[in-house]
Amino acid sequence: MKLQFGTARPGLDYIHRAATFGLVERDGKLACVRVDRGEGSYFDLPGGAVDGEESEQQALVREFAEETGLIVEPEDRLTEAAQYFRKTDGSPVNNAGGFWTVRLTGFDASTQCEDDHELVWLDPLDAVSRLRHEAHAWAVVKWLRSKI
Repeated sequence: MKLQFGTARPGLDYIHRAATFGLVERDGKLACVRVDRGEGSYFDLPGGAVDGEESEQQALVREFAEETGLIVEPEDRLTEAAQYFRKTDGSPVNNAGGFWTVRLTGFDASTQCEDDHELVWLDPLDAVSRLRHEAHAWAVVKWLRSKI
């Protein structure tokens, strides 16, 4: 059974969206994405929607490339969780899927196509306090505890 984060607001019809997110570490820092929304900017783990017939692993590789330019290989599915939230356009969504540990294998700036996404490396505890979604913060804590 997966954990559900966020609160569904009455009267809103939340669309189920298969999604996947990844955790990759370099020099003690965690890859995060700063999404530029002016004063409403926020931090997420790299990842996003699983499109069509993609597997979570395929979506994760694509999303990392599009958002950060990082080339990654998914390793282990750490956990699963869902998060109610409203997208930037206001539409209600329930992202549900896996959080993966991934291995960094390279960088290719030409793959990054989401201009409002910026790769930032955060201390994992800083990430816990700054990530927009509770599910993402929880996954980081679970990942940190798995390393003990």
